[in-house]
Amino acid sequence: MKFVTRWLVIMLALFLAACLVPGIEVTGNGWIAYAVMAAILALLNATLLPLLKFLSCGLIVLTLGLFSLVLNAAVFLLSSNIAQNIFHVGFQVNGFWPALFGSLIVSIITILFSREKRKEND
Repeated sequence: MKFVTRWLVIMLALFLAACLVPGIEVTGNGWIAYAVMAAILALLNATLLPLLKFLSCGLIVLTLGLFSLVLNAAVFLLSSNIAQNIFHVGFQVNGFWPALFGSLIVSIITILFSREKRKEND
C-alpha cells in the first residue's frame, strides 16, 4: 500500500511538473504516460540514484550538495528516455534545464507528502 500511495504522489507531481515546466511534454494518453514514468522514476530513484551518489560523494561534498541536483536531473532525464524508447509512452523532457526543474518539483512534492504522512502517524 505504501508503494501505491508513493507512486500516485509521484504521478501527480509529474503532472504538475508537466504543467509548470516548459520543455516537459506529454503526448498520447497522458495518464498512462504519467503512470509509466512514475514507475520508472521510482525504480531508478531506489536503485540507480544511491549508487550514483555513492560514486560521486566527493563532488557532492565539494559542491556542498549541489551536485545532487545534477544527479536528480540526470535520473529524471534517463527516466524520460527509458519511457520513450522502451515503453513507447509520450513523456518527453527536452534538455537538462527542464529535467532539473521537473526533478525539483517532483522532489519537493514527495518530500512534503512524506512529512505529512509522518505527522499523521505520530
